[in-house]
Amino acid sequence: MTAVERMPAATSVPGMLARGRELVDPPLRQALDRLDDHSRLVAAYHLGWCDEHGRPANGSSGKAIRSGLTLLVGEAVGGRAEPAVPGGVAVELVHNFSLIHDDLMDRDTKRRHRRTVWAIWGDATAVLVGDALACLADEVLAESNTPYAAPAGHALAVATRKLIRGQVLDVAFERRDDVTLAECLDMAAGKTGALLGVAAELGAILSGADPVTCDAFRTYGWELGLAFQLVDDLLGIWGTPETTGKPVFSDLFAHKKTLPVVWSLQYGGAPGRDLAAWFANPSGDASEAAELVERAGGREWALAEAEERVRNAGKALDAAGIAPANRDQLDQLAQFVAERQL
Repeated sequence: MTAVERMPAATSVPGMLARGRELVDPPLRQALDRLDDHSRLVAAYHLGWCDEHGRPANGSSGKAIRSGLTLLVGEAVGGRAEPAVPGGVAVELVHNFSLIHDDLMDRDTKRRHRRTVWAIWGDATAVLVGDALACLADEVLAESNTPYAAPAGHALAVATRKLIRGQVLDVAFERRDDVTLAECLDMAAGKTGALLGVAAELGAILSGADPVTCDAFRTYGWELGLAFQLVDDLLGIWGTPETTGKPVFSDLFAHKKTLPVVWSLQYGGAPGRDLAAWFANPSGDASEAAELVERAGGREWALAEAEERVRNAGKALDAAGIAPANRDQLDQLAQFVAERQL
């Protein structure tokens, strides 16, 4: 399908994201064609386009929230999705670079109900293919036929650096027993908030928005990213394998200091102290830790905080000055992020 000037109408968030994917997938495939044969196979497998032998497949490549956000913002600013397509491709490439590396660092063997890249091809391939996707993102923006390529590339580079910083903190926290909620929120702001922030910002930049409008959309995406991470952390404890592609309690089995866990440790009273004892000497029964997080109030806090971040995202849009119909789409997207099913 060739790019069109407006994203086709959709009545639901999944429909909006699917329409966005129709615009992003063709140039995304073209970008992967630049890779060597082996790296292209691995990347296409990760994206669900083929099996590990290169045979076509219909695996999931995710909901495409980030690229869909870029196109929705582009349309909200300029009335057309087409100028924002290179930004949508670039954020998809950076996002998937980070996922391949995350799976390796976490030693996760499954993503989207399939074996992960490192689990099939080894650590070195996962590192190299992830790096290649990050480089492709830079190429796509640099070669886009737009006067806004340079500021868009700079914004993506800054966000990628912040994303990596967030991942560095995440890894460091696994070795500490004194992580504070403020530190954990700072980590999430980088690891998840930065990329969703730039996804929205790129849609504005590539559509010629002024700096104040670009800042407003970046803030919207950043707040949306924190809501996303809060819900993701809840799914990492209570999400079903059908929803997450991972075992229930997966983050607790991995002893991850996620946001509801850290809140419970810091503010959860007696259940929080019991949870700290569990982390100090974890048993094989992660359901015990999940119950302690819930009793400490971590689950309730995370749900309420996600809703607060959605409200903050909406406030950020007030400065963007967009049409009511576009505002409604972005509000729906924010609520969709906060209401993913456990």
